[in-house]
Formats: sequence, C-alpha cells, structure tokens
Amino acid sequence: MSTQSEAGAGVRRTPALRFQGVQFRYAPEAPYAVRSFDLDVRPGEIVAVVGRNGSGKSTLARLANGLLQPEDGKVFVDGLDTTVDANLWLARAKVGLLFQDPDGQIVGATVAEDVAFGLENLGVSREDMQERVRSILADVGLQGQETIPVQLLSGGEKQKLVLAGVLVLEPQVLVLDEPTSMLDRRMRLELRDLLRPLVKQGSAVLWITQHMEEALWADSLVALDEGRVVYSGEPAGFFLGGWAEALNLDVPPAVLLAREIGLGWPQLSADLSGVLTEQDLVGVLQKALRRVGIGRGRKDQDGMIGVDDRA
Repeated sequence: MSTQSEAGAGVRRTPALRFQGVQFRYAPEAPYAVRSFDLDVRPGEIVAVVGRNGSGKSTLARLANGLLQPEDGKVFVDGLDTTVDANLWLARAKVGLLFQDPDGQIVGATVAEDVAFGLENLGVSREDMQERVRSILADVGLQGQETIPVQLLSGGEKQKLVLAGVLVLEPQVLVLDEPTSMLDRRMRLELRDLLRPLVKQGSAVLWITQHMEEALWADSLVALDEGRVVYSGEPAGFFLGGWAEALNLDVPPAVLLAREIGLGWPQLSADLSGVLTEQDLVGVLQKALRRVGIGRGRKDQDGMIGVDDRA
C-alpha cells in the first residue's frame, strides 16, 4: 500500500516531538519494528497513531522519550536530540508517558504518595506539592482517596492514578499508549476532557489507540503497517477513504452510517467526539439528519431508529 500524505495549512511551529528518519529493531537479525519513520507533533496538537497489533505503535511510544534508542535517525523533544546522552534526562522530563498496564508505572504505597513521587524528584516544596496533588486528584475523580493503598484500587482507578501522576508534572509532550484499555465509556470521555485544557495550553499529544472512535478526537492521524507509515493526514480522509478497511481496522459506527445515508463529514464531525456506543450514535444521527433537513428521528415498534419525514 502506498503512503498517502495530506499537508495541512496553518502556522508552522517548532515541533514539540519530532521523529526524523527513525528506524528500530529489537535484534540485529529481527525485522524492523519501525521503518523510515518521520513525524512532527506540534504544540497544541493531538496526533493519533493507529495500526494492527505488531505494526510498531508501542515501539514509537518508547522511542519518544529515549526508553529505546533508534538504530538510524533521530528523535527530538522540544528540539533536544534524545540520541545525545547529555540531553536525555531533560528530554525525558518533558515527556509524560501513559501505558496500557498501569501497574508497571505505580511506585507509591498510597494514592497521594504515588502522585507526589515525580514532584519530589523535581524538588517541589511540600506545600506546593500537597496543593498540586489535591488538585490533580480532584481533576481525575480520585479526590478523598489520598491515603488509600494503591493495591485496593480497581484497574480503572489505577489508570486514573497514573494519569494524575503524569499530568501533575505538566509535560510538554504526552504520549498515550492505548491508555483507555481499562476504562469504561464514561472514563474514556473524562480522559479526553482532561486533556483538552492541557492541549489548549500548548502540550502536544501522541495518542496510540486501538479504538478507532478515539482517533476521531485527533487533529491528524498516522496509520502504521509493518512499521511503515501508510497514511498521514486528517481522520476524515482515513475513514472516508477506505484506509481503515484496507488495514483491517474497525470503522466507527457513525462513519459507517454516515456513508449509508449519504451524510458527509461536515454534518457529523462536530458531534463525533462523544460517540463510543450505539446509544451515543442515535443522538448524533438524529441531530445530523435534522441539520440537513431530512426530518425527525423516530423509533419503530422494534425500537429501530427511522426517519420521521412528516411536517
């Protein structure tokens, strides 16, 4: 499959995260996990990375802050070359990582101790630390649980705890490697809403996901196949252009139905960000149909959604 690239218009800014000709493999005789990879993620931008299992997505997450070093090419964080040892500590301090399994990132005995760990390493004063910990725990919905032992938390609560520990450091770059794997619908939307102010303040987000609905939240999308970029552009072009099907990836229900009833992306794009279930989709379609003047949504005797075209 050939690579498709769509250059977006806009003001050029220095990338917060840049991959430049990056190649990586886990052993000298192994196939490349990432091949000739180029990507700029700019301040205030969300870039989604999608692809089948084994396509190289998680490898990118570890290359982003120097946990892995490229065999060829370079990775820059806020202009710092992570292949230079002298830059590595500062570059890592600018990148927040959130992985699929939260247990590997929890280091404190209690909720508050875990969130405070990074702040302690930065030498933040005790008073400031306590205030920041309280504030971020409230943001992620863990307020009042400061003294709870971490082993008593559910999987979703642990994911929120790790997220709090990342966000409290106010990273310039946030790398999310399938962060919603343990979260229900409500928590997934809460995560999206938590990131919005951070992005508005200029943080860059690299969102690696298997949930195609989440890719709709991004400003741009990169699709990988066997370590190579096969698509780079807007989510609309990816889903409406048949790229998801070509890569055997799911297509969000809203996009499938939009095709069936002839609704274009402009009619749906404003509402898609909250669509994670069929119930969500019903409301979006009814709004979209009314917007284009088709009529009111109705339910038939079987509870199926139809169109009421009566005046």
